Amino acid sequence: MAETTSAKNRQKFTTFAEFYPYYLSEHQLPACRVLHYIGSSLVLTVLAFLLVSGQWQWWWLLLVAGYGCAWVGHFFIEHNRPATFRYPFYSLAGDWVMFKDMLTGQLGSKLAQLPSREE
Repeated sequence: MAETTSAKNRQKFTTFAEFYPYYLSEHQLPACRVLHYIGSSLVLTVLAFLLVSGQWQWWWLLLVAGYGCAWVGHFFIEHNRPATFRYPFYSLAGDWVMFKDMLTGQLGSKLAQLPSREE
């Protein structure tokens, strides 16, 4: 029997290795992942600006850029609740690992290992 979304959301993860497949399963639609990549790229851009300019009063743009793009993807594309709400630290790490996996060409094989949503 398929695991329901609510059952998946009740899971407790004790390691990031356990969490990451769940994280990827919540990002199966390419448009949602693209919004995450845009958000991560904007975070790096804002961080570089802050480091170079020293204008740390704009630190909050890091949150708006990263979470804003990601949450739009979840609420309007994936139609699921962002993992950040339940697993804030694992989710933040998941964003950057997924970004790294995309840049290094590893993401496709990791997504292919996930069970389909219909199962």
